[in-house]
Amino acid sequence: MRDEEGSATVWVVALAGLLAALGAVTVLVGSAVVARHRATTAADLTALAVAGRAVLADPAACAVGEGVAAANGAGLTACRVDAGAVVVVEVTVPVRLGPLGVTAARAHARAGPVPP
Repeated sequence: MRDEEGSATVWVVALAGLLAALGAVTVLVGSAVVARHRATTAADLTALAVAGRAVLADPAACAVGEGVAAANGAGLTACRVDAGAVVVVEVTVPVRLGPLGVTAARAHARAGPVPP
C-alpha cells in the first residue's frame, strides 16, 4: 500500500476546488436573482408613480417616473402613457456578475386606473 501515499491530498484539493467553483456559481446566480427582483420592484413603483401623475393629465408624468426609478437604483428605458391613463414602463437595474462583467436586469410593468 506504499504506492498510494498522498493520493488523499489530491482528492481533497480537487474536491475543495469543485466546492469553491460551486460556491462562486451560487453567488453569481443569487446576484442575478436579486437584481431581477430589484428591477421588478422598481418597475412596479415607477409605473404606479407615472400612472398617478397620468390620471391628473400631467404631461411630465414620465419625468416623474425617471426620478422614482433612479431612487430605486434603476434606469427608466421606456415610458408610454396610453389612452385612459394606462402606463407601460420598462426599467433596467445594473448587476455585477464578478468576472463576467456588468449586465442589466430588465423588467416592465403596467399600471393605470381600473375601469368602472
